[in-house]
Amino acid sequence: MWALIKDNKIEQIYQRPKSLVIGEVRYPSNMFTKYTDAEKAAIGIYPVEDTGTKGDDRFEYTSQATYSFSASDKKVTTSYTITEKSLVDVNDVDKDGNAIKDYKGNQTVTLGLKSLAKEEVKQKANNYIKQFNWLVERSIYDSSKTIPSAVGTYVGKIKADCATIEAAIDGASDMAAFKKLYEWEYNEDGSVKTIAPIHNWSDDYDVKQYVR
Repeated sequence: MWALIKDNKIEQIYQRPKSLVIGEVRYPSNMFTKYTDAEKAAIGIYPVEDTGTKGDDRFEYTSQATYSFSASDKKVTTSYTITEKSLVDVNDVDKDGNAIKDYKGNQTVTLGLKSLAKEEVKQKANNYIKQFNWLVERSIYDSSKTIPSAVGTYVGKIKADCATIEAAIDGASDMAAFKKLYEWEYNEDGSVKTIAPIHNWSDDYDVKQYVR
């Protein structure tokens, strides 16, 4: 990435090489890669270094880059504005602050991170459990075929895990606490020391043979 600088001000950002006219001279697109930094600087072209810190997309919005030129360093750097996403649901409003409603007149809502996380947790629990639906169907059509006790125990654990994780999500008082739900702890050898609470599900070791 490069920038065109005139009078120490950024005139244009170039994401990729392209032919361009500077002054009354047209330069080929390969100028960006063929010319030395000094040669490019002589016509006002400087490299852009993406040095800004971006937010974590899971928890934050990151703005478009803001570019700054340093005449002493002879380069352009970037910066970003990071904004936390809402943890709670937010009622939708228009530019005048009026409530936005659906076609039935109900208030529309943008789900917060907590609601989205709980939806994902419920879906994951459902995915774990539905692997054994065939056993339930089998027992309906053939009463002599019972559901293995290990499966019943496992399903009970998954339901309990789901409730525990949802409670932890609800209990996160701020963004720092919410982020901790996604943090793993590792031993020095790289092995897992503590599973992130949001991913702390019972293992299926005893029921693998029944998964379909």
